[in-house]
Amino acid sequence: MSAFIEIDHVDRIFPLPNGERYIALKGIELKIKAGEFISLIGHSGCGKSTLLNMVSGLDKPTFGGVIMEGREIDGPGPERMVVFQNYSLLPWLTARQNIALAAHRVLRQLPKPEREKIIDDSIALVGLQRSAHKKPGELSGGMKQRVAIARALAIRPKVLLLDEPFGALDALTRGNLQERLMEIVQESQVTCIMVTHDVDEALLLSDRVVMLTTGPEAHIGQILEVPIPRPRHRLEVVNHPSYYALRGEMVYFLNQQKRVKKVGQAPMVMTGAGLEKINLNLGFIPLTDCAPLVVAQEKGFFQKYGLEAVNLVREPSWQSIVDGVRDQRLDGAQMVAGMPLGLTLGMGGNLPLPIITALVMSRNGNAITLSHKFAQAGVNGLSALKTYLDNSADQVPTLGMVHPASMQNLLLRYWLASGGIDPDRDITLMRLPPPQMVANLKAGAIDGYCVGEPWNSRAVYEDLGYVVATDLDIWDGHPEKVLGVREDWVEKYPETHLALVKALLEACEYCDDRRNREEILGYLCQPQYLGALPEYIRPGFIDPYRRGNGQAPETLLRFNQFYVDQANCPSRSEGLWTLTQLARWGYIPFPKNWVEVIERVRRPDLFGEACRQLGWPDLEVERQTITLFDGMVFTPNDPLGYIRRFNLHRDIQVSEVLLDRA
Repeated sequence: MSAFIEIDHVDRIFPLPNGERYIALKGIELKIKAGEFISLIGHSGCGKSTLLNMVSGLDKPTFGGVIMEGREIDGPGPERMVVFQNYSLLPWLTARQNIALAAHRVLRQLPKPEREKIIDDSIALVGLQRSAHKKPGELSGGMKQRVAIARALAIRPKVLLLDEPFGALDALTRGNLQERLMEIVQESQVTCIMVTHDVDEALLLSDRVVMLTTGPEAHIGQILEVPIPRPRHRLEVVNHPSYYALRGEMVYFLNQQKRVKKVGQAPMVMTGAGLEKINLNLGFIPLTDCAPLVVAQEKGFFQKYGLEAVNLVREPSWQSIVDGVRDQRLDGAQMVAGMPLGLTLGMGGNLPLPIITALVMSRNGNAITLSHKFAQAGVNGLSALKTYLDNSADQVPTLGMVHPASMQNLLLRYWLASGGIDPDRDITLMRLPPPQMVANLKAGAIDGYCVGEPWNSRAVYEDLGYVVATDLDIWDGHPEKVLGVREDWVEKYPETHLALVKALLEACEYCDDRRNREEILGYLCQPQYLGALPEYIRPGFIDPYRRGNGQAPETLLRFNQFYVDQANCPSRSEGLWTLTQLARWGYIPFPKNWVEVIERVRRPDLFGEACRQLGWPDLEVERQTITLFDGMVFTPNDPLGYIRRFNLHRDIQVSEVLLDRA
């Protein structure tokens, strides 16, 4: 069933007097069901009222749109009524006349006696029969707000929009009105959206609480489901087993946002004064998906954006990438997708090193390769591998993986665990640099591996093994390699960082034009990059993909994905999924302040600024659910619940992470 109200990728940007722009809201995506009560909560200035005004039609999105019952909202309408904090009553009219003014105007097609009855019913609904003849100056604050609510309800709206309706009232009056509002909403089944700063009010009234991050570029940080049955009464709500946990979650979110600093915030507009640094050392590993770095170098994109002297440093392992960034030998690097989060959180007992990523450089491009001994035993998939392990008297097989925070490790573990294979007990996982995988497979030191290309295709080409699964079989479109830079480096060189992102964005676009792939292959084969034979690189990159299992080669157009389908935006939801898997296998405690961690590391705001400077759309990937091949659905609102739904996981530790400056 379609949503009653859909807020579809809404941005709101305000022009500033100096010619710059202020991005108040960015990428707001929300679907609301008919009859639902939604509260918007967040610190002052986060855009709550702005969002409400766009639903009411009093304001319009800069980008995106608000849709109600299949039609875009392009202005105010009687089906949407707003109740403001300041009542907005005409002082020379009585309470009944204020209500009647709206009813007679909107419902003029009805006979007058019917309109009069609606007015009287609305007055009775809010309990103001005895004060209906009084003017606003003779009413208390609570009574005035009742008049405002009755006026809104008198025109029979489908949506009631409440902008801190009880904010100016004393506690007793506010409590009474909240109870009455609950009764009214229950009776009328009207859809409500309310802006509030009061966490207790939000819990009392709401079906869902939408929590907005601190601006600029405010977005939805978390959505809290309120599983308290209706009808509700204050005492029953407070005594509900979930109440204090839900309240604590909201307060914790708000406290996180209070201390969040927009570290490395990009300037809204480039100054034109030049870059702070033009000579960069960027690390990479010899893999097919280093192509954007190679293309940016060979096609002059770095120089195009003012980076005059970029040195691409071929590193032997992911650990040497980490060491180079940590000791500042490297200005930045191609990193496996989970590495910025792992470094920021001090994974492996290391000192935390805050890293940010404003760009996903590639998606997909990996495979799981097994030695031929498995093929001889009939292992053609996950269930067959499970059967083999259950019945084999051989020692536990050893599989290679490249880094604990890599998607190769996390997806390999996910794949194994989905088949009932414990990756820490039924399998031995050995950490190896990608270029060493084939040699170790050939020597018999490992029985297979999960790695990026060209190392799977090389094993197939040399008849050392076969591909049992690609990452398209596990999670098609997952983030693979990202641009990782130190947080303090971005603070010191913000315009240089944006220039780097822009150069790589243009390179990513060039890589996904398949007409360019033959040219790019020539670059990758050069000894300073991969130094590999074309036969190893071509499968999946240009030619159909060969699994080496006797099946015909497959055309996999998204096996190496660099730009299409919003590939480059560093989605916060994808970063959160990565956090769940790192915690699932005991690499890190799950951070209680996960919203703060994700906001700190994954930076679609910087990505968006680079896109805007290029004149490209800066759409952020929506706050989406993620479903892998086993059908388990990840939602970004309940990451801990997601981990605990798996049959196989380590003991989950939860702790708050103190994020200091680097």
